Amino acid sequence: MHLRPASLLASLTLLVAAALPLQAAELTIPPIQYHQRTLPNGLQVLSVENHASPTVSVQMWYHVGSKDDPQGRSGFAHLFEHLMFKSTKHMHAEQFDRLTEDVGGSNNASTGDDVTNYFEIVPSNYLQTLLWAEAERLSSLNVDEANFKSERAVVEEEYRQSVLANPYGKMFNAIDPHSYTVHPYQRPTIGSIEDLEAASLQNVIAFHNTFYRPDNATLIVAGDFDPKQLDAWVDQYFGWIPKPATAVPQVTAQEPVRKKDLRYTVTSETAPLPAVAITWLIPPAADSADYIPLQVAAALLSQGDSSRLYQSLVYRHQVAQQVGADADGRVGPGLFSAYAILASGHTPADAEKLLHEEIIWLATQPIPASELDKVKTQLLTSELKQRQTAQGIAFALGQASLIDGNPEHVNTDLAALQKVSEDDVHRVLQKYVTGAHSVTIDYLPQAATATPASGKGAAK
Repeated sequence: MHLRPASLLASLTLLVAAALPLQAAELTIPPIQYHQRTLPNGLQVLSVENHASPTVSVQMWYHVGSKDDPQGRSGFAHLFEHLMFKSTKHMHAEQFDRLTEDVGGSNNASTGDDVTNYFEIVPSNYLQTLLWAEAERLSSLNVDEANFKSERAVVEEEYRQSVLANPYGKMFNAIDPHSYTVHPYQRPTIGSIEDLEAASLQNVIAFHNTFYRPDNATLIVAGDFDPKQLDAWVDQYFGWIPKPATAVPQVTAQEPVRKKDLRYTVTSETAPLPAVAITWLIPPAADSADYIPLQVAAALLSQGDSSRLYQSLVYRHQVAQQVGADADGRVGPGLFSAYAILASGHTPADAEKLLHEEIIWLATQPIPASELDKVKTQLLTSELKQRQTAQGIAFALGQASLIDGNPEHVNTDLAALQKVSEDDVHRVLQKYVTGAHSVTIDYLPQAATATPASGKGAAK
């Protein structure tokens, strides 16, 4: 039995209908039937056969992210994402665009804290070409001075646009450095211009040799293909790539439990109004018993105009123009965060007080069944919509395997989401948020800086 978008769409329709009563009935969702194998060189292969459309998604997930950047070289994983689109022994630079866009498909890539992934969607008769191309840039990438300098300049420009030019870019970029004290998650994924400028070609070559190898990668193929043919092509194009004799370095740092609340001030030359962000440490995403209720809690707080933070800070009290909350799950310790960008005439303290009040209220007071069901329906609907395409199925499988720690999470987590109760939301908020220490970042326009102690932590 194979997962088919038509069955998901029918399930989605039933779910929305079931959400209308006071309490939605649990929905039985057809599981994603995936195949898993590992080549002798260590390459993990996950595949989902689905003939609903004549397309196929090919994704390469490398088990390397910004947490693996060398000390003093933040942004390396992100830099290497760009370098992987340059030339190889048998491909010209940017040829991936020609192999995908010229046949009606697309390609892209992203870098996170734990992984770097490369993904394509093409008509299924181009599957063999894409498998060859992914194996080619894994095994024969040209890491030279010209490619290094050109892509470093591109990444530095991305930093200027997303961090420096964005009025609130510096605040969001400051969250990880201030939220972690020991774990390398404290290095922002985008890096810094200073670290990138300090890098050398030899640094880049060493990073490539260390992390871009078959036993540190997962190939995911989803869509319209013949399983026996896929296995034969994977063996042909990937099987010969040697597994290095050295072990892949692993992050062993343990982020300590916070022993006190900390506060930092970050200033901006471009932000028109102040803002505030608060973070708490949460367990890895693999701990689904706690992580999934934390996701529900974040959605209750901030998903849509009817959410609690929006209703309180934006609508009733009018102290903020934008609010948000997130449960950021990672391979290691993640973050639960809440933020507010203020309305004119208000201070970070005004918003901070209301943020805490709403979180405490959610953690301790009864949650209407209709509100909880609505939010769970929204989260489940979003996941089911993603899985309507081969690309979305592959992403869901990659997230489950590399971040959540087990590909079977792609099926079990949706059932767990539907079972989240009011008691679960109360339990995880009281354990990780209202019952734990926080880091608060006051984000101030430059002219509003009151003391020269900007950026220094202090216990409350």
